[in-house]
Amino acid sequence: MSKVVGIIQARMGSTRFPNKVLMEIAGRPMLWHVVNRVRQAKLLGEVIVATSWESSDDVIATFCEQEGILYFRGSEEDVLDRYYQAAKWIGADVIARITADCPLIDSQIIDRVIEHYLNGDFDYASNTHPPTYPDGIDVEVFSFNALEKDWEEARWLSEREHVTPYIWKNPDKFKLSNVENDEDLSSLRWSVDEPQDLEFMRAVYNRLDTESFGMADLLNLLKKCPELMDINAGIERNEGYQKSLREDKLIDAER
Repeated sequence: MSKVVGIIQARMGSTRFPNKVLMEIAGRPMLWHVVNRVRQAKLLGEVIVATSWESSDDVIATFCEQEGILYFRGSEEDVLDRYYQAAKWIGADVIARITADCPLIDSQIIDRVIEHYLNGDFDYASNTHPPTYPDGIDVEVFSFNALEKDWEEARWLSEREHVTPYIWKNPDKFKLSNVENDEDLSSLRWSVDEPQDLEFMRAVYNRLDTESFGMADLLNLLKKCPELMDINAGIERNEGYQKSLREDKLIDAER
């Protein structure tokens, strides 16, 4: 059987919201919530945090050691290399990519995308192309072979910083598939890139008192309390990737 590993990328040096990954939500660091929720996915064999060698990320390594969380340290800016080296180190056949700024990630949706990938003849499957789930419920699943080809061939800054664009921009080189929700919920913002997003997360966790709540529970909450959506309204989806595209340049990937 394939070894399916969840890799969560995390670093302290976010340009838009520094130190966000360890900021407190309901008495725990945000990264703790992400790891805890990802670990509930039944189809994941292991979960690992991929952080950088920068001294600013020593605190993430210390946190992982204290909490018994597997972690790997690699390049800060070349996140694709960090992912590839982490996957190679742990011996992953299949990788599920999660980011540390998604403390509402739903384990059942992780399993849904993994199952879709495993049951098909794909190199890459996600629920983001096009997105029909809320921003922050994003899951990408791909083979180690696809990641290795990505790592070998991707050259643009945006492709190295964001791991998978080279894969999903090249359908002639990779077999791609997408998992769609029954209803288009892509306008909902459930990720943390700005202080308002963190305020939204804290409000949600204060009202949902269990770590295992999922997307359906949160949708019910927002129907009862629609004013919560005003907290972080108006922020662009995938703002970080759009910023990378504006700054894009060809780089030589280190080996």
